[in-house]
Amino acid sequence: MFKGCETASEVRAKISDEFRIDSLADLYDVLNDGIWRAETCAPRMRDEWSEENKTWGQCSITAFLVQDIFGGEVYGILRPGNNYHCYNVIDGNIYDLTIEQFGAEATTLIYDKTNPQIREIHFAKQEKHERYLLLKELLKAVRG
Repeated sequence: MFKGCETASEVRAKISDEFRIDSLADLYDVLNDGIWRAETCAPRMRDEWSEENKTWGQCSITAFLVQDIFGGEVYGILRPGNNYHCYNVIDGNIYDLTIEQFGAEATTLIYDKTNPQIREIHFAKQEKHERYLLLKELLKAVRG
């Protein structure tokens, strides 16, 4: 499961009409049921993506999609290589739908809300913006 899953069914969509998503838990289930795929994984990480680790390389595009649907803020945890692992804060609660990609290392992540992430900076990378748009289109195809 993911960080914050205990309360995720209580987090209601702000724009449920577009995707017909009721809760954050519902979104996770839909993403995990075939929307996360190699094509939505970060290209530099694609060789390691697998059906067993669907969240691998999906963090930023997922976090900004969560923000679109549920509101809140996107924050990042600085990782080796000066990359950020993105997660969401909604109504003061931390949600990380892609934490599973870290396996046992997940317990060492520090969610200190000190690194706000800005979609314009992330999406300045064309490939990332295209993956985000693909993720949205796949979700619309299933739930739109």
